[in-house]
Amino acid sequence: MRELSEFLGPWRLLREITDFSGGPMGRMSGTARFDLAGPADLIEGAVLAGDVVLRESGTLRLGDGAAMAAQRSYIWRAMGDQIAVLFEDGRDFHHFERGAVRPEAHHDCPPDIYDVRYEFAGWPGAWRAIWRVRGPRKDYESRTDFTRESV
Repeated sequence: MRELSEFLGPWRLLREITDFSGGPMGRMSGTARFDLAGPADLIEGAVLAGDVVLRESGTLRLGDGAAMAAQRSYIWRAMGDQIAVLFEDGRDFHHFERGAVRPEAHHDCPPDIYDVRYEFAGWPGAWRAIWRVRGPRKDYESRTDFTRESV
């Protein structure tokens, strides 16, 4: 069973985005950091004691376009044999099985559908999240590799 505490600390991230509808390919490089929720996070009301906050930040480039700053945050919460991933405002995003090597999850965001597969074969030093997104105006795959940084 994978514990949230095993994710804590800094990770390097590399995200490759393949647009199947003919749009530009994307690439993001940067960092991901998992931290125990602190007092400032608890004030927001979406985070509970024991939750872990994931903060990603880096540089995103779409095709030959200019590089731009990119960041986002999620809340990860242990719930029995599942890890619940929530948006930073506390809304449910998806859940996945804590002990699986290749857990999958699904998120409906009408009219779009988001499917993710996590790959933990390289755990604890590396893991991957592969998102496949489909909708009337979306058709892409986002593959993110996470590599643990030395502390």
